Parts: sequence; structure tokens; C-alpha cells
Amino acid sequence: MNHYPDTGFLCSLYSNDANSQQAIAEIQRIILPMSFTWLHHLEFRNAMRLRVFRKEITPKQRDASLNLMRADLAGGVFQPISPALDAVTIEAERLSAMHVEKLGTRSLDILHVAMAIIVGTDVFITSDKRQASLAKAAGLKVRSF
Repeated sequence: MNHYPDTGFLCSLYSNDANSQQAIAEIQRIILPMSFTWLHHLEFRNAMRLRVFRKEITPKQRDASLNLMRADLAGGVFQPISPALDAVTIEAERLSAMHVEKLGTRSLDILHVAMAIIVGTDVFITSDKRQASLAKAAGLKVRSF
């Protein structure tokens, strides 16, 4: 089964927060590897830097989180996937046109759901209610944590 994690899941998995215990429990139920795209790479690194800015973690903790992610990428926890940008953009626009006015989904969340669809995801993992609603509306199975 192909699992696509949203960035919130990755942040909870690699940096202690209110959802970390649930994220750890969830990953123990997943058949690995999980999908990992350029959007994960960008957004996860940015999120760790934002946590430093917000004084939620230290730069040393940020570096530890980034290094753990790198090790798991090298170790096969994630399957790097490079979907075609034009296909993702077309799918994101389709999702936006069909669902945003009802669900209020943000652009980055739409991009993640579009990526998940394009890479052939079976299960979308998120704790974001709007993103979960969009993924369900798009026909994906959703695991919330």
C-alpha cells in the first residue's frame, strides 16, 4: 500500500510536538516506504526553520530533525518520487476549482493532495482537517493522526 504523508505528519514524526506520539504510533502501522516528493523536502525543511524562528526548537534540534530525515531517506523509509510538475499543477487546479469554495483548503495542502493523486497514493496521512476533507473528496483513503 502506498502512503503519502503530509508535512505535518513528518514534522510530528521528526520533531517533538503535541501530535508526535500519534505520528509514531501511525508509522508503526504503515508498510514502508512512504512517498516523498520535492514538496515534502521543501516544506519539511522550511517548517523546521519556522519552529526555530518561533522558539519551539533550537537550531541544534532542527539539525537533529533534518539529519534523522536524511538518514531515513537513505535507509528506505521513504521512496523519493518526482511527479511531473505540469501534471501536479493541472490536478491542483482541478481540485481547487472543485472543492476550495466549500472546504477552504490552502494552496500547499492542495498541492500535497494533487501530488498524492498523481503518484498513485492509496492512503493519505494528515492531521489537518481541511486537507483530510479535500483528500477524501478527491477519493483518497485518509488516515488521521
